[in-house]
Amino acid sequence: MGCFFSKRRKAEKEPKKTEGGEKPPKQYSWDQREKVDPKDYLLSGLKDETVGRLPGKVAGQQFLIQDCENCNIYIFDHSATVTIDDCTNCVIFLGPVKGSVFFRNCRDCRCALACQQFRVRDCRKLEVFLCCATQPIIESSTNIKFGCFQWYYPELAFQFKDAGLSIFNNTWSNVHDFTPVSGELNWSLLPEDAVVQDRVPLPTTEELKAVRISTEANRSIVPVSRGQRQKSSDESCLVVLFAGDYTIANARKLIDEMVNKGFFLVQTKEVSMKAEDAQRVFREKAADFLPLLNKVYRKERKSRVMLNDTMRKQGDKSTTEDILQDSWLGLFRRCPGKQTKT
Repeated sequence: MGCFFSKRRKAEKEPKKTEGGEKPPKQYSWDQREKVDPKDYLLSGLKDETVGRLPGKVAGQQFLIQDCENCNIYIFDHSATVTIDDCTNCVIFLGPVKGSVFFRNCRDCRCALACQQFRVRDCRKLEVFLCCATQPIIESSTNIKFGCFQWYYPELAFQFKDAGLSIFNNTWSNVHDFTPVSGELNWSLLPEDAVVQDRVPLPTTEELKAVRISTEANRSIVPVSRGQRQKSSDESCLVVLFAGDYTIANARKLIDEMVNKGFFLVQTKEVSMKAEDAQRVFREKAADFLPLLNKVYRKERKSRVMLNDTMRKQGDKSTTEDILQDSWLGLFRRCPGKQTKT
């Protein structure tokens, strides 16, 4: 005995036939994707122009910049990879790049960018304000200068998240030269007082001016660090923050307060810390911190650790702990082997 309603449902599921009696073609998921025009992710052959992409216009795609001269280029969005070829005397800003940024055969360019990997080949005279999660690499290049990324606009923090980059993992000054020349240095660090906006000026077109940009250090999404510059003091400390609901906000507040008291931030790092890592870092004090690690893992949360290794204060004679305890309630330790002057 048949069921009337089952036949009805079966008829509803069957695709309707066209006027010619043929069934419409099947629709697959890849057929329904939004069509991508490669021209939207390419800047090529430009001269004396100011161009760019607003937030949301790149949305994680690959981007290519090539054969541009005397141009100001601003990509205010996150992307997968960016390749820059044969550009001369250009200003280039790149929002967070999930993968690599590769400069080839470029000269006299000034840039600010954030990425997972940074590589320069066959280039000369570049100035780069950089946030890079891995060691920057130069090859067959000369007169490459590096500074710490220092930039803000409202969408930038979300773009870092979309690109899978941590604002605390920045090895901008730890540069590796694949082709060193004996007695010469192919790269160097920009002066500590270098002004970002003097080298990477803000856009002047009405469209790009709509992005609310700041290059002030205290507003930068990425904490401004000294990196591998020469030490200005023998006094240093290690600051550790364990993962919580407001870890990023607390870390930024801590950094701001310490900088306001005259300290220099040298480096930050976000890592997953296990019990054996705590033993290595905290040594005889490790037992005090293991309960914090166990609490984090019980909640299945990643342990975010800020290794503000060697935040130094110049010219102060008081002990590091005294100053830190006045400015913040947290976990503070000197780096192993460092002595405090009295």
